Amino acid sequence: MTIAEHWNTSQDEREAVYDCDELLPDAPSRLTRAVDVKTDPRTMFRRLTQLRAAPYSFDLIDNLGRRSPREQLPWCWDLEVGQRVATIFTLTSFRPGEQMTIHMDSGPARVFGDTAITYQVNPQGSDCRLVAVLRGKDAPGPLGGARRHLLAWGDLVMMRKQLRTLARLAERDDRARP
Repeated sequence: MTIAEHWNTSQDEREAVYDCDELLPDAPSRLTRAVDVKTDPRTMFRRLTQLRAAPYSFDLIDNLGRRSPREQLPWCWDLEVGQRVATIFTLTSFRPGEQMTIHMDSGPARVFGDTAITYQVNPQGSDCRLVAVLRGKDAPGPLGGARRHLLAWGDLVMMRKQLRTLARLAERDDRARP
């Protein structure tokens, strides 16, 4: 087990079964990441739905240089299976207030391998934890397996930034409530 595979997650979080596990059960790659969030699960989930608008990671790299919105976009709150999420994913399942699972579109999957991610908001007292679990198949070609290990490190950098940004914005949303 390396930090690239499992960052800031508990054994229970690593062993739990998520919707992405059911979507890609034979995928050889399974990465877990988590952050503590000082807000209630409802506020965190609302912020998580904002992934419909932008990826919230390194905008120069994964959002064509456009800044991911800092204000809440109410149109993102109404989830429906089949919606576009974070530019290159499609929403495959969700449980309001708890989790959403996305599946990478076929074009990017040719480069990165077939990938699904579940984001889950777990209550933790009056606060919560945001857990992300990524399942991925190897990219096509002779270097697919080697690419998996490199992508784990790249994903760690990107996902850490994404989760921390979403958590920080949710905490700000919570403080701004009257």
